[in-house]
Amino acid sequence: MEFIEIIKTIIIGIVEGITEWLPISSTGHMILVDEWINLNMSDSFKEMFLVVIQLGAIMAVVVLFFNKLNPLSLKKSKEEKIETMTIWYKVIIAVLPAAIIGLLFDDWLNDHLYNYITVASMLVVYGILFIIIENKNKTKIPKITSIKELSYKTAFFIGMFQVLSLIPGTSRSGATILGAILLGTSRFIAAEFSFFLSIPVMFGASILKIYKFGFIFTSSEIIILLTGMITAFIVSIITIKLLLSYIKSHDFKVFGWYRIVLGIIVIIYFLISL
Repeated sequence: MEFIEIIKTIIIGIVEGITEWLPISSTGHMILVDEWINLNMSDSFKEMFLVVIQLGAIMAVVVLFFNKLNPLSLKKSKEEKIETMTIWYKVIIAVLPAAIIGLLFDDWLNDHLYNYITVASMLVVYGILFIIIENKNKTKIPKITSIKELSYKTAFFIGMFQVLSLIPGTSRSGATILGAILLGTSRFIAAEFSFFLSIPVMFGASILKIYKFGFIFTSSEIIILLTGMITAFIVSIITIKLLLSYIKSHDFKVFGWYRIVLGIIVIIYFLISL
């Protein structure tokens, strides 16, 4: 395996670690990056890799929020452990819609929607929605300012918004954050709950992709996969901390404008390349 493939993998891992948490579509970016930084691997491996690399990013959430999400902590009282389990119950309820739809339509989505036209269109559409919704909610006071105040009903409807993220270019975090804000949560809680939802969603998606690919890897494939995951993990730690700090005093409109500009650039690039 050439050293250049490692460099390509590190770049992809950096992109994943940043875009998984910002509402700008990690899968969309990964598809686009693969157009310009083409790994010298089989198509079946790359399809699996672009999903499983996200496990590295997900581990960043597990590490950063380990105490908050650990119901078995000896430092927690009985009430605190119950409260932690309640978070997981809400996460499970919110995950169910996307899990069911994803399992039923995974192959169809891969065959029909994983292309630059879909990605670019969704980048622009959701960019516009972010700007509209943020402008509309500028003076509104959020009704839900803690995970404890988040009802099971609201959690389920946030999960329904997450179904939209099955379309590449939409952004899982973008769909859930937009949905949560529309349902009355603060930006901080919308982002935090979106982080929690990513854990079972991405573990499930990764297991499905590995199962379809098969459990036999070459040494080169193992090196590529581990390099991408470790890079995504390190970058995700930094990105999550910066994002949570940013949204304490800023809205998401900047990400809306970014999506629109990137979507237009992608459309122009591929039209010129035809």
